[in-house]
Amino acid sequence: MYKLLTPGPLTTTDTVKQQMLTDHCTWDDEYKAITQQIRKDLLKVAQVDENEYTAVLMQGSGTFGVESVLTSSVGPQDKLLVAANGAYGLRMAEIAKSAGILHTVYEEAYHCIPDAGEIERRLKDDPDITHISIVHCETTSGILNDIHAVAEVVKKAGKTLIVDAMSSFGGIEIPVDKMGIDFLISSANKCIQGVPGFSFIIARREALEKCAGKARSLSLDLYSQWKGMEEDGKWRFTSPTHAVLAFAQALKELEQEGGVAARHKRYTQNNQLLIEGMKQLGFQTYIASDVQSPIITTFLYPEHQAFSFPEMYRFIKERGYAIYPGKLTDADTFRIGNIGEIYPEDIYKLLDIFKEYIALQEEHA
Repeated sequence: MYKLLTPGPLTTTDTVKQQMLTDHCTWDDEYKAITQQIRKDLLKVAQVDENEYTAVLMQGSGTFGVESVLTSSVGPQDKLLVAANGAYGLRMAEIAKSAGILHTVYEEAYHCIPDAGEIERRLKDDPDITHISIVHCETTSGILNDIHAVAEVVKKAGKTLIVDAMSSFGGIEIPVDKMGIDFLISSANKCIQGVPGFSFIIARREALEKCAGKARSLSLDLYSQWKGMEEDGKWRFTSPTHAVLAFAQALKELEQEGGVAARHKRYTQNNQLLIEGMKQLGFQTYIASDVQSPIITTFLYPEHQAFSFPEMYRFIKERGYAIYPGKLTDADTFRIGNIGEIYPEDIYKLLDIFKEYIALQEEHA
């Protein structure tokens, strides 16, 4: 067995895993009540008023949730501006293209955050733009985008804001209502520390009501999914029951830990220890410290020594941890996540493994 140092799926607690040992009927009232409780608990995590916001659960990975929002909220008379600085921002553009959504892309380099001023300029130059989408934590690089500044510009312009908070919700405080976010998407297997199986959307009720009749997909129709859940908690199509039960437990454990603030503190400590330790071993980060997220860190390959990521990956995995390959095109990198059931002692163990690997490489050089 080994622990996952990835941006999700991630290492979960034994108590979360144990919930998946129970089989549940999707039509059962008890199960539907669990779904409804999850929806209420998610609104608490988002710190929003249930009279203004609601939560919708959607089968599938996080990308399913993003596609559900884009294809349900952007109508034929609307236009989407995608702010992208990584693979997941660009994936939103792919979704828009595939669905025939009128859209334009504002792309930044992977190590740079989208500029709120540039978004403001584009909104002024193109009044046809009605929706803006952006990723909060872009795990392609580990960069944390300034959604606060972007939200201020978007709301001032009276546009609809869509935030992919896949890898940040539950691990970083996001004042959804205060920022005026209309749709926030995340996934069960990220900072809430559940398992893969479904995504969820925190939606402003007023914005969600406007989605009626706009969906370009039957199964990903966000409005119809919401109406069904509002009635009695029933998912429109077969739900991932085991993942739902695990997520309900994960939400309880988030609260027991001290909520988002406490989890953010732990993740940040993990991240700082990791970066400091890796720099001492000669590994430099790809992202500048002022925009580095506490979720995942991208490291450049060392220049001063022979280096094989597959070999290093196997070495580390055999000793209890799995890291991530890079996802950049302009640099040779690898990534290390520090979310999930990961603590400082895990970071120290990982750094010792790196030291051992480097020592062996130097011996054979």
